[in-house]
Amino acid sequence: MSRPLPARRRALGATGAACVVLLAAVPATATAAAPAARPGSLVLVGGALKADNDEVYGEIIRRAGGERARIGVLTAASVPAGQDPDADDPDRCSNSECNGAYYADLFERHGAAAAEWIPIDLDHIANADDDEVVAQIESMTGFFFGGGDQYRYVTTLLRGDAHTDSRALAAIRRRLAQGAVVAGTSAGAQIAAGRDMVTGGESYQGLRDGSAPGYFEDPTRLGYLPEGGFGFLRSGLIDTHTGSYGREGRVLRLAADTGHDRVYALEENTALIVDRPGTARETMTVAGTQGVAVFDLRAARARTSADGWSLSRARYSYLTDGDRYHAALWQPTPGPGKRRYTPTGTDPAPVNGDVFHSLDNPDGVAYSFRSTARALAGTRARNTATATTFEQDPQFAAVLTKGSCFAAWSTDGSTPQTLLNLSVSVRPQ
Repeated sequence: MSRPLPARRRALGATGAACVVLLAAVPATATAAAPAARPGSLVLVGGALKADNDEVYGEIIRRAGGERARIGVLTAASVPAGQDPDADDPDRCSNSECNGAYYADLFERHGAAAAEWIPIDLDHIANADDDEVVAQIESMTGFFFGGGDQYRYVTTLLRGDAHTDSRALAAIRRRLAQGAVVAGTSAGAQIAAGRDMVTGGESYQGLRDGSAPGYFEDPTRLGYLPEGGFGFLRSGLIDTHTGSYGREGRVLRLAADTGHDRVYALEENTALIVDRPGTARETMTVAGTQGVAVFDLRAARARTSADGWSLSRARYSYLTDGDRYHAALWQPTPGPGKRRYTPTGTDPAPVNGDVFHSLDNPDGVAYSFRSTARALAGTRARNTATATTFEQDPQFAAVLTKGSCFAAWSTDGSTPQTLLNLSVSVRPQ
């Protein structure tokens, strides 16, 4: 049967049908030259943050005070040293303490005045309420949450079924309100989410079976934590490693199941920079080598029939380096130096039989969904492209359509990079 939209989403339905794109230019140095925001800001990376990403590390440091920046590094999403067989080998270790030292060194090499590991992990949960650790946090101007398993952050920094803040997390929250920057990569970005934080799952299994609250040993099962993470960013559902792991399908299903009308799908080595989070002036800027997909589900409708689950009338925008987004207005702004792209291709978008980059496909290609979207943007031959899942029984099709609201933008005029308002539906076939 068809699932009615929640009341808030029905009220926004008419707005969701409008084309809203801000074309006013923003200065090329807007991100680099803006003063530190109050209250604080977020820098959320979709994972795989490279050590030489000067743009992202530099942005975190700038927002933390530049040459005076003091960065507190939290790596409780990693296993503790007591569970790492290579803990004594600095070249092979992968635990909270050695990962903390790795990031602290990186931040200092990128120009921070100081960077220190905050000694909280599964072996040191009590430290999250320790006077000295809280004092250490209060001396910091910025914080960085490393990757791993976001549920370990829940275990170490939140307390009880009500998920109340530990003293350490309360101190970080205060510092954010006072103007500090809070950054994170992979699990460290996921944990910034509000309600219904994703805990795992793959796109095909999520589309086929739906989502469920919990944390599952089966890594393909789509799970989520209803209480969410730390709630630093609440204007949309967050996912990470999106294109590289083909997670567009899973996050669409989770958003529809849990009543979210917006998704921020973060790509690797790329940051979503959030100014004034949680306010009516919340604005975002993309920085990095890939992009951030924003799914607008205000006008979307989910339906379950005998054939399976389907979703219609979602909108997909893919924002790249320099693009901006105003959350309250649902308004994207193409970045400086980009111009409207006019398609020149005369062939339809290539056939895509693995739109969500299945783990079961040995020949699968990352960023598959985005590739089809850009191929459609680049052709005059058709306004619609259909791509399917690698798995069958049922097989799902993702149908992408260039409607009247669609536009593409480019820096070189030869290839579409930024995509705005592409219509998306997913259905069994």
